[in-house]
Amino acid sequence: MLRSPAQPLLTKRRFAKSPGPAKMPHQEQVMAHGNLCAPGPPNNAGYNSNPVPVIIQTESRDKWSKKMDFLLSVIGFAVDLGNVWRFPYICYQNGGGAFLIPYVLMAVFGGVPLFYMELALGQFHRTGAISIWKHICPIFKGIGFAICIIALYVSFYYNTIIAWALFYFYSSFSSTLPWTSCDNDWNTENCTNYFGKDNVTWTNYSRSPAEEFYTRNVLAVHESSGLGDVGYIRWQLMLCLFLIFTIVYFSLWKGVKTSGKVVWVTATLPYVVLLILMIRGATLPGAWKGVVFYLNPKWEKLQETSVWVDAAAQIFFSLGPGFGVLLALSSYNPFNNNCYRDAIVTSLVNCLTSFVSGFVIFTVLGYMAEQRNVNVEDVARDKGPSLLFITYPEAIANMVGSTFFAIIFFVMMITLGLDSTFGGLEAIITAVMDEYPDTLSHRRELFVLGLVVVCFLGSLSTLTKGGAYVVKLLEEFGVGLFWKVCWVAISPAFLAVSSNKDVLTYIIISSLLNPQPLSLFDYEFPDWSITVGYIIGASSFMWIPIYMVYKLVWTPGSLKQRLAVCLRPERTLPDIHTDSMGLSPVP
Repeated sequence: MLRSPAQPLLTKRRFAKSPGPAKMPHQEQVMAHGNLCAPGPPNNAGYNSNPVPVIIQTESRDKWSKKMDFLLSVIGFAVDLGNVWRFPYICYQNGGGAFLIPYVLMAVFGGVPLFYMELALGQFHRTGAISIWKHICPIFKGIGFAICIIALYVSFYYNTIIAWALFYFYSSFSSTLPWTSCDNDWNTENCTNYFGKDNVTWTNYSRSPAEEFYTRNVLAVHESSGLGDVGYIRWQLMLCLFLIFTIVYFSLWKGVKTSGKVVWVTATLPYVVLLILMIRGATLPGAWKGVVFYLNPKWEKLQETSVWVDAAAQIFFSLGPGFGVLLALSSYNPFNNNCYRDAIVTSLVNCLTSFVSGFVIFTVLGYMAEQRNVNVEDVARDKGPSLLFITYPEAIANMVGSTFFAIIFFVMMITLGLDSTFGGLEAIITAVMDEYPDTLSHRRELFVLGLVVVCFLGSLSTLTKGGAYVVKLLEEFGVGLFWKVCWVAISPAFLAVSSNKDVLTYIIISSLLNPQPLSLFDYEFPDWSITVGYIIGASSFMWIPIYMVYKLVWTPGSLKQRLAVCLRPERTLPDIHTDSMGLSPVP
């Protein structure tokens, strides 16, 4: 936080010995909030003795060992798998280079301000997503519980995607990558290998070796008829997931002092790999076609409402405000840390990473279009995990040095995923431990172990033969239902800088009334599964009204008095004033 001259920082000064309440334990730093009068004797008639709210940092709370630990942790959380596949796809789908205009505007007026606000709130109040609401508006404390439940749902499926990457990583240690040919047990008669061959016809029924490796060998979705018959758990994926959660536990069990060291590897290695892959991609035949397709501006797209909605969703999806992670990470900062500069630096790094990753992806897509003798849009129609586990591995498999590039690519995917997992689980850990400090303050290792076990057990359904459908359902409803309403309705209403309310209303209504059908691998999700999805989504944000009712019912007094108490921020620390000897509590 930036300090004004009227807000001096008094460092390592204890309460002076004077009559009054006993001094607070573990006092290290005190920031006076408000105007302080000139020092003078306490009994001076001209002395203003109005109470001054303060924030007191405690010695018992963990702190980042280095400033860089914090920055890398924030960057590692914000830069995840979505930066590699989602931004490039959304960019070319919504006008190529023209999409950068709404993207930058949404970042400047929406994403970055909220990103900065969450960092500042966490650093100022030094608490997690649940307890912080007593300092803001106690009746909305249910938002903190909703955030934790959403983070829990994310851990149920996001780590499974990392387990898929680990499966690929293990399979890459071969002189010939297993998704190169059609001669494997899992291949079908539709498998078509067109690399290095002439007169190969690619039809709508054709399946590449990489696609069949992913769908039939890794996921085995062909042995599941859908969500009604997901089949049994694949032990290979369960072993990969167990290893992932083991890494996560030993990275988080001691707090930010351990996770802050791990991110030096997990947050920096992806940039080294991206640089290598971008250089290699630029040298491939046909790479220029992909770059032109990626950035070719289609100005007419700016007239479509969906482009602006996608820009807003992408910037929020990418920066990640509202998930409680930034609150948790910044709560371990020193009180006077310059979080404004941190917000600008980390958000710029995140947005630039998304932009640069587009070159990494589309140079390869241009190469594949050249090899298939088709247009780039025909190759780039796949998005999401398919782009990471089918399209890109297929291109790698037919490069010189394919084994090396496959290994570093999936190492990058694993490290990108782990960083986001660290942030998501740390948001839960910090929020719950700050809410129940007497019970959990000295039992962090056990609490983290219990949380990791719960997340592992919750992920088991995603490891089945129909687990990919479960992942899709959780991704769509476990995380997106509440945030989708916020991003397309509530947040734009608060962040709108234009006076043209008709346009804003049109964007909101058109976004809510045009939901897209849910499908995966030609499987249309049945109506009952959509209902289940809405129940999953409601199970998170329903705690907001539930807690509001609970708070109003259990608060004593008349309705007016209850509302006043529930809306007024709590003050948990004593008021103080200064004298010539230092700081002493107000009697």
